[in-house]
Amino acid sequence: MTSPTVSPLNAILSSWEFLYDAEATYFDDGVRSSKRKQLEEKLLQLVQPAYQFMLGHIRSGTFNRFKEAFDSALNEGKGFAAAARDCTQYFMSQFNEASADADIDQANWDSSKVRDKLRRDIDAHVAAVRAAKLSELTTMYETKLHEALSGPVEALLDGASDDTWPAIRKLLSRETETAVGWFSSALSGFEMDEVTKDKMLAKLEDHARGVVETKAREEAGRVLIRMKDRFSTLFSHDSDSMPRVWTGKEDIRAITKTARSASLKLLSVMAAVRLDDTADSIENTLSLALVDPKSGTAANRSITGDPLASSSWDEIPSSKTLLTPVQCKSLWRQFKSETEYTVSQAIAAQEASRRNNNWLPPPWAIVALVVLGFNEFMTLLRNPLWLGVIFVGYLLIKALWVQLDISGEFRNGALPGILSLSTKFLPTVMNLLRKLAEEGQGQANAEPQRNPPVPAKTLRSGTNDYSDLSSTASSELTNSENGTEYSSPSARPKMQ
Repeated sequence: MTSPTVSPLNAILSSWEFLYDAEATYFDDGVRSSKRKQLEEKLLQLVQPAYQFMLGHIRSGTFNRFKEAFDSALNEGKGFAAAARDCTQYFMSQFNEASADADIDQANWDSSKVRDKLRRDIDAHVAAVRAAKLSELTTMYETKLHEALSGPVEALLDGASDDTWPAIRKLLSRETETAVGWFSSALSGFEMDEVTKDKMLAKLEDHARGVVETKAREEAGRVLIRMKDRFSTLFSHDSDSMPRVWTGKEDIRAITKTARSASLKLLSVMAAVRLDDTADSIENTLSLALVDPKSGTAANRSITGDPLASSSWDEIPSSKTLLTPVQCKSLWRQFKSETEYTVSQAIAAQEASRRNNNWLPPPWAIVALVVLGFNEFMTLLRNPLWLGVIFVGYLLIKALWVQLDISGEFRNGALPGILSLSTKFLPTVMNLLRKLAEEGQGQANAEPQRNPPVPAKTLRSGTNDYSDLSSTASSELTNSENGTEYSSPSARPKMQ
């Protein structure tokens, strides 16, 4: 019987040696010992491949169990370095115990090479998992930073103003601090050195700045569309965001200047990346060169030259430049050419509104009417009845004006208005006369009919009159039931 801790190979060798000793008991000791030694060597040569295979099997089994236990520890939330250290120590001791059980007493074979290979496999697996986990953490926090910065930065750049880049810097600082704090806490479980950890945190901060710069460059590529949208919004809508109606009272020049200044503000904000809080004069340069070229500062242009005839800004490095001065000048020229039509349409609409609302003749015509109509004015003074005739005529013309809607008909043009009025004039006049006749007849019928007073008579004559009226009423009632209505001739004089 062999012990459970004895390897099968040891048991096999021991059993064969026991059989040999039993068979060679009566041989010479020297011969028996030499032959025994030869037998052991041959047996060890036969057993060695099986021994190496057994060590390889123990190594692969131990390695597979290590990977399962290591993944399970990480999924349970255990720190990476602690999980790797504990699992490595435990399973290396397991391998040592298993390899010790597999050792053969008759041979002095070394299993250190297999042990070292297992350790290299474990270290390689830990390094691969560590790199994967670090990459996963880095990607996760970079994605969170991109989601937290991309949308707000785009919205801030769209509403470009003096507070745009300060707001972007504040947003970048807040989101970067939050992400770096969580990332640093996640890295603490890896127990890495401070230099490596600082490099990874600095890389995350650089990624956050890169997200902002990339979004700014994307928006700079669409700056012309943004400028036209802002100009159209400010030019075509009032302060209450209601569409403008060009009635002739608006100051188109001032509105145009305000809208263009807002568009220039957008261009100046998009010209460079300003994450370092350094002052620059890009807005002033663009304003003096593009919006207000006739100012006093522009008088020195013959000496200093065109400030936009350059490929870089004075205070901004080339790596932070989004739009060069030459590009800004070209974009502004294209912007003005594409928005000039909108301004001309507004001016035309304003002029048309003024013409439609101004029904008075020109001043020279009014003076001519006063001078040439002096005789007619004196005629009216001599015969005031003409004033009544003129007033009645004015009322009739006013009624026709309202009924025909002359101002509305002529909005579409003179010829369509004349054609439309020619078809509506006669029916409108007839309708107006019919209404006047109906109103006059209605007033005549509305007056109450009053009977003349009956003279006082004697009691006898009054009695006779009453009887006559009664007979007349009864005759009328009888005839009305038969479908014929008439009055008695005897009663008709009395009713009169």
